[in-house]
Formats: sequence, structure tokens, C-alpha cells
Amino acid sequence: MIRKVSVNTIQKIKNEGEKFSVLTAYDYSTAKYLDEAGIDIILIGDSLAMVALGYDTTNKIGVEEMSIFTKAVAKGVSRAMVVTDMPFMSYNIDVESALTNICKMIKYGANAVKIEGCNEHIIKVVNRCVESGIPVMGHLGFTPQFLNVLGGYNIQGKTYDATLSILEQAKKLEEAGVFSIVLEMIPEESARYITENLNVATISCGAGRYCTAQVMVSDDMLGKFSEFKPKFARKYGDMRALILECAKRYDYDVKNGLYPCEDEIYKLSETELCRFGTKGLA
Repeated sequence: MIRKVSVNTIQKIKNEGEKFSVLTAYDYSTAKYLDEAGIDIILIGDSLAMVALGYDTTNKIGVEEMSIFTKAVAKGVSRAMVVTDMPFMSYNIDVESALTNICKMIKYGANAVKIEGCNEHIIKVVNRCVESGIPVMGHLGFTPQFLNVLGGYNIQGKTYDATLSILEQAKKLEEAGVFSIVLEMIPEESARYITENLNVATISCGAGRYCTAQVMVSDDMLGKFSEFKPKFARKYGDMRALILECAKRYDYDVKNGLYPCEDEIYKLSETELCRFGTKGLA
């Protein structure tokens, strides 16, 4: 029997000083393969706005779109924890509408949701989610949904005081009930200090080696998305080159009558061929 990764699994890994892995997925087959590979958390990241839908920022995706991708990914996963990124402004207006949108993701197959930032409202949302039985992953440091306020893709926590500020936010999220916190674009030393002073797991997104886990956008990991590559995104494959090669070969074969070949087509029985007139179909 496959043992599902849960919040207890993640906490046990943190307590034992071990590591876990996180990757994004946006479709059934990719989620299925990542699950088979042993990835512990599969995140339906709002990064799909850019890598799957072609938007110029993550802020342009909405709840209904995220719902579709959540359903697809959840169907492909047996072992990993499925976490859905709550999109921009889907949880910021009031607690009730936030809970309504978050519940949609859980009903569509997510095991938890991810929420960016830490203010009084966010703390209330996290509290209500946990009280309602919904696990929440926090997200601090560089928070893409606050891109316009932050003034660009800027590294956070570059000073001792800035690090303490992030740690203070992290402790508030921890107290509110999050089971883990993504730390994005934070110097390694700052992320290490924050991680060592929290009870919950931390997940590095460009925050160095000392967090409890690492997360990458799968399209970056696979070498499929070529428009932008973060410094910390290691490319484990070259799917762009493979897709181009396969598509070009297919195009050539079609235009030169090489596809389909004899063993790739369906044929009528001899009896049915006779009804058409074999000469006409030969």
C-alpha cells in the first residue's frame, strides 16, 4: 500500500534533520511521473501562468484556471502531497471569500494550499484554514504576487535586521498553524538562521542549501522553459532541444511520406477490401 505524504511526514523529516523534495506540475502525466520518481510535494504553482499559459506575470491567473490544473494534477498523484498555489487576490479581500476559494482547491484534489505573505489578514486566513482542516504552506522573502510593491525581482533578507523581520513573520505563520514555509530569493546564511529558529520545515526557492527542502519549477528543471532562467534553477535535462528535434523529424517524415509506415496503419479485412474493389485501394 502506498503511504501518502502528509503534514506529519513533513514534520517528521524536519525533526529528524532530513530533506524532502518539491517540484511543480501542471498536468496529469507530468504529475504522474514526478510522483513515480519519489518527489514528496507536487506544487501546482501559479508559475503556470507564465510557463504554461504564456502570461507575463503570475498575477494574471485566476481561481478557475488554477482549479482546472489542480484537478488534472491530483488525478495523476498517489503518494506525493498535492499543494495548490492560491492565485493573486484570491485570498486577500476577506476571510470568507478566501476560505471559499481555498475550499475549491481542496475539493478538486489538493491536500493543502500555499499562501504568500504575512500580515494580520493572512494570519486570520491561515487560522481559519487550519481550524477547517486545511493545511497551509506559507511563503516569505521574495513574494511574486507582491512584485509591484517590491519594485522588481529583488533579493530579500540581505541584512541582519531584514532577516530578523522575515523570521518574525515566519514565527507568526508558524503560530497560526502553517506546516511549512517557502523562503524565496534569500541569502543562504539568512535562510539557514531562519530555518534553525523555526519548528516547521522551510522550503528553499533560491534560498540556499540549509532549508529542509528545495523547490523548482519543473519546466526549469527539465529545460523546457527558455524565456527566463533563475540563477538557482539547475537544468537536469534539455526538453526544449528534444521537443524541437522530435517535431522536426515528424514534420520531415509527414512531408516526405515516411509517416505513417506499413505497421502504423489500420487495415480493412480482405472481405471488406473486396467490397470497395481492391484495385481502387491498392
